[in-house]
Amino acid sequence: MSPLIETVLFVFGLVALGYLAGLTGYLKAEAGEAIAEFAVGVAMPLLLFRTMVNADFHGTAPWLFWGAYFAAAAVTWAAGHLIITRVFGRDARAGVVGGVSSAFSNLVLLGIPFVLGTFGPSGFEVLSLLISVHLPTMIMASIILFEIFGRGDEHVHPLRIIRRFFRKLLSNPLIIGILAGWVWRITGLPLPALAVRLVDALANIAGPVALFAMGLGLCRFGISGNVRPALALSALKLMLMPAVALGLVWLFGLPPLSAKVAVVAAALPSGVNSYLIATQFNTGQALASNQITIATACAVVTTAFWLTVVVHVFG
Repeated sequence: MSPLIETVLFVFGLVALGYLAGLTGYLKAEAGEAIAEFAVGVAMPLLLFRTMVNADFHGTAPWLFWGAYFAAAAVTWAAGHLIITRVFGRDARAGVVGGVSSAFSNLVLLGIPFVLGTFGPSGFEVLSLLISVHLPTMIMASIILFEIFGRGDEHVHPLRIIRRFFRKLLSNPLIIGILAGWVWRITGLPLPALAVRLVDALANIAGPVALFAMGLGLCRFGISGNVRPALALSALKLMLMPAVALGLVWLFGLPPLSAKVAVVAAALPSGVNSYLIATQFNTGQALASNQITIATACAVVTTAFWLTVVVHVFG
């Protein structure tokens, strides 16, 4: 079996195990929420902290890398919004849910273990640079659009947008882990041996735990109507976004590893953030949950396809 295909099957196999554990009732939904909270609140932040402390980022901001990824996200977000509003006749608020569902990659629960398993620590260092700006950028875009489309004719207050943005940002454990790692890195001090052992013990299990928790969480969503728009959004997320990213990284002449990580990150299915935003809007919850389930199931095939493409193109 090809090592790439084996990695894809391993990653989604852990997701499937979590899903089966929930589907059969072996683990309760409450357990899934607790495992996900541990993964996102403890293990993943420590993994990001360790990466920020130890990685060699060559002292430069990867503007072209960020530009290629977020340009692909913007194109896909706009396409998702237009399809939901113009093709399926939903209102602008549902259009925002469609847009974010098309463009918000699951970089943490799925992306971190997937990139680690495929490209190793050097690939994860590149992904960490994306994670460090991905969440703030997408949260800000979501908040702005929520303020514009979610309040009708009410005036949009920039200060309210800024307050909500920083409140969400600074309370996010992933951002805290990244910032703490950068601060420690700036000090130039080595981590004490005991701290290294504690961080390593929890960071090393972040990937498998996150994948299992993701599968367990999928049982909560399921499919409940809105299948056609969810299929359309899934096609945008899994095919259009990585295709645009592939064209842009080739056009910008990115280094092979950065190019591969950008395309693979763009090819990942949507995460729970789109459902949370739909809940905030109080519209499109079924659309978002269906899209998460469908896109994750289809990603077993599509991520293998895009992984094969980038390896062929970039070596």
